[in-house]
Amino acid sequence: MAADGNASQLVGIVTLLGAAVIGVPLFKRLGLGAVLGYLAAGLAIGPFGMALVTDAQTIIHVAELGVVMFLFVIGLEMKPSHLWGLRGQIFGLGSMQVGLCSLLLTAVGMAFGFSWQVAFVSGAGFVLTSTAIVMQVLAERGDIHAPHGQRMVSILLFEDLLIVPLLAIVAFLAPAQASDNAVVPLLQRAGLALLSLAALVGAGLWLLNPMFRLLAKSKAREVMTAAALLVVLGAALLMELGGLSMAMGAFVAGVLLSESSFRHQLEADIEPFRGLLLGLFFLGVGMALNLQVVGQHWPLIVAGVLALMATKAACIYLVARLTRSPHRVALDRAILMAQGGEFAFVLFSEALKLQVISAEVHANMTAIVVLSMALTPLVVSMHKRWARGDALQLDGVEAPEDLRGTVLVIGFGRVGQIASQGPLARGVQLSIIDNDPDTIRAAALYGFKVYYGDGARPDILRAAGAHHAQAILVCVDDKQAASRIVQNVRRECPRVQLISRAFDREHALELVRSDADHVVRETFESAMQMGRLTLQAIGVDDDEASGVMDEVRRRDAERFALETAGGLFAGRALVLGNIEHIPPPQHDKPAQ
Repeated sequence: MAADGNASQLVGIVTLLGAAVIGVPLFKRLGLGAVLGYLAAGLAIGPFGMALVTDAQTIIHVAELGVVMFLFVIGLEMKPSHLWGLRGQIFGLGSMQVGLCSLLLTAVGMAFGFSWQVAFVSGAGFVLTSTAIVMQVLAERGDIHAPHGQRMVSILLFEDLLIVPLLAIVAFLAPAQASDNAVVPLLQRAGLALLSLAALVGAGLWLLNPMFRLLAKSKAREVMTAAALLVVLGAALLMELGGLSMAMGAFVAGVLLSESSFRHQLEADIEPFRGLLLGLFFLGVGMALNLQVVGQHWPLIVAGVLALMATKAACIYLVARLTRSPHRVALDRAILMAQGGEFAFVLFSEALKLQVISAEVHANMTAIVVLSMALTPLVVSMHKRWARGDALQLDGVEAPEDLRGTVLVIGFGRVGQIASQGPLARGVQLSIIDNDPDTIRAAALYGFKVYYGDGARPDILRAAGAHHAQAILVCVDDKQAASRIVQNVRRECPRVQLISRAFDREHALELVRSDADHVVRETFESAMQMGRLTLQAIGVDDDEASGVMDEVRRRDAERFALETAGGLFAGRALVLGNIEHIPPPQHDKPAQ
């Protein structure tokens, strides 16, 4: 009997893996994306398809750990100072979008004939966007660290914080007989949430780094992997016990470890589990789509999906435009965030348990949310094709496609144009991309073929031949864009020689920590030349001037190595100053 049970479980696992292996490449081949492939595969093998796997809810519950790990990886890439800088977007932009969308979606529910209580719960559940879908699409496009991507991440974080308040509101809406026995008082729930968050922050500040240093000395790779999983799952469990979302706990843990020297090791250890479990989550969502409920109430469900998605998209677009986002960015955000999310299932289940909504409303709203999640990748894919076609109609501008240059140059402004001369003089084949159509047209007048594309996007890097290049030059005139490009290039092409332009010394340190092979500060060489000319102008002969500047260059390289290992002011003693006593640093910005 035990053998039969094990065989049955193994059949289920093989079926899930087989569906993913077949469905995802097929849908990506059709240009519809991996997420839609997972959803369709789940629907095909689920209880309402071929019924090869029947326990969709258990799979979703386990696979939510994929979302948790995704948020942990995102947290690793966000330093506390950066997160603090986003506080205005998290609470300002997030509250504006959530508040307006809640009002409008509640009005839509009432227009369908539901009471205001049922309409509010349905609308509030639909407000909670799918973190899994949005983050997956942003990651595929390489937009998580772009300004518009950061705004979406901020809104998602605010929505995660709403779990406790929304559950409390549902408790207040419950009939007296249901709420008396089943609801923890609001103050107790809020206190438990704050206590859990404080415990997690304390552990992150004082326990995690010493633990990883101790484990690293053991030189047991599998123990480090186990520790990484322990941190992620432990943080998720602590937040769940406190009534907050598991994803929020993992994100906070990632932020607390973002400045750790073990950050890259943690990301590498978590990545295989994250990808597999996130795919399993989408499979579970596809399996959860109850086709019987859709068939019985299809007019209501179809109308609900269209009305709720259209209303939410219009609301998001309006908020984006009111906060001065361009039309293109506002439209992209509206399309990507117009669906309901996985946390709606939690809210609807609690509302059903407390008798705020009926079993029929619960089934219909669950189907509406799942359908909206399934439709989003399709709508995003259609919008992407339309936007790409629109871009390719620009005169004199072409998108890259299967380029094979030995050297890939990203950014063709002043630095890119000069840096390209050395390889060209040697007869090296160059591939060049830039995201400014005017620059592309101007370069053509001088005999350069430059393609239109954003080097921070993985798909553009692949089309521009990054995987075939021996060296990649990052020459863009944008500090944040250069950092994103270096991170994505290193993730996509770990073995290529990566040479990047740096805005200043602090930026150069950041790029080195992102594993750029060579970093060139844009003002360094010109400043060195000015120093040499100054020595000559005051009577120092050419040989002595060259020797002095060689010593300055050596000291600068030694200082930079110290700063890379020990922080911004670690090499301060090597700076030649014109005051006798150096005061302690008053700010975090080093000399250039």
